[in-house]
Amino acid sequence: MKRVLVIDDEIHIRRLLRISLGKKEYDVFEAGNGFDGIQEVQKSRPDIILLDLNLPDRDGLSVLQEIRTWSTIPIVILSVRNSEEDIVTLLNSGADDYLVKPFNTEELIARMNVALRRQRPDMKETTFKTGELEIDFGNRKVRVADQEINVTPTEYSILSYLARNPGRIVTQERILKEIWGPISDAESGSLRVHVSSLRKKIESDPARPELLITEPSIGYRLVIKNKGW
Repeated sequence: MKRVLVIDDEIHIRRLLRISLGKKEYDVFEAGNGFDGIQEVQKSRPDIILLDLNLPDRDGLSVLQEIRTWSTIPIVILSVRNSEEDIVTLLNSGADDYLVKPFNTEELIARMNVALRRQRPDMKETTFKTGELEIDFGNRKVRVADQEINVTPTEYSILSYLARNPGRIVTQERILKEIWGPISDAESGSLRVHVSSLRKKIESDPARPELLITEPSIGYRLVIKNKGW
């Protein structure tokens, strides 16, 4: 049974999650503030954390940053805050995902499952597959519907980096630093050009992408379409 820690000062939210996640065979632990939350992380050793930002004793961002100094436990943010600046800051600070309240519990559980899969030991597989797309990391090959397609070195680097973070929103800033380096003068416009080119090669309808999704003003997400990975 997977253990989830809910750090949220709203009692009705904790109750909702305790019931909803309990039905999905999660063992739910709770904390109503940041201090107790950090203590509970060390005590209950959860597999995943659901973290609110508006805590009574400290901001959720500082809780996230403190946990990230000593743990890689998946952390999904649940908050009424929905500004692009907040979301980008949290993702760059180590949050695995972000949902705005009120949220759909089924969507939350799906996002949690994605975050948990990223933690599995078998994530070091040499291939990644989602839908008709397959990436062979060892041979740097990309296939769609079992047909090899030609991608540029930069396109491959972008696609493989997103595949190493499946289902996760990756900010433009993080992609630019990872692919072009921290001192590069590459800009988001250049990234958009490469993403547009990739979509023409891997999407059945590039105008309505189903795999390589844009999170407006934030970054990109490579969707997991097959549950087994």
